[in-house]
Amino acid sequence: MLYAPVGPTGINNHMGWAFGLGLERLAMVLYDIPDIRLFWSEDERFLKQFKASDKKVTPFTPFSRHPPNNMDVAFWLPEDGQFVDNDFFEMVRTEAGDLVEKITMVDEFVHPKTNRTSKCFRITYRSMERPVANAEVNLIQERVRALVAEDFKVTLR
Repeated sequence: MLYAPVGPTGINNHMGWAFGLGLERLAMVLYDIPDIRLFWSEDERFLKQFKASDKKVTPFTPFSRHPPNNMDVAFWLPEDGQFVDNDFFEMVRTEAGDLVEKITMVDEFVHPKTNRTSKCFRITYRSMERPVANAEVNLIQERVRALVAEDFKVTLR
């Protein structure tokens, strides 16, 4: 037990009890959260797992503490317009494996003169186990760019 003054309050000759309910510890057990410090995190990857809209108790899904490496790939769609985003996502995940955390379309543009459509996708590379070197991501990104041009007949930008 700690018998220390209450600090600059001027109450030096009194003793009291301080206790907590331990709600964080209870939540750690309930949601399988491995580290109490996550409760003070403002990381959206942690916060979005516990939105109040879903009343069901779901276990915590771990996320990487290593920094992301974002790369964009932009291209003009084929003249015939045949392009399915999900096919592109599958190709990227097949090529990069577990290093791909997410793929999002960040821009879609129709050229006013040629009427061609351009899309830009941001690929977020991140490993759960280790930092991913820029050189490694650059090699994967080169293969992704070559494959998207070859398989989907797009024109890279």
